[in-house]
Amino acid sequence: MPFTGTDICKIIAAVLLPPLGVFLEVGCSGQFFLNIVLTILGYIPGIVHALYIIFRY
Repeated sequence: MPFTGTDICKIIAAVLLPPLGVFLEVGCSGQFFLNIVLTILGYIPGIVHALYIIFRY
């Protein structure tokens, strides 16, 4: 499945600010709040989770 322009924007947002990338993908859900917690605990886990959510959906 090829990437679209919005997917690339979400990936860039996920690397710069992980909760923003998750919010753009799934909205204000449990995954969003989980990503906020992971980002607070460590920036890298937040990025990994955000990219996982973006590639999953």
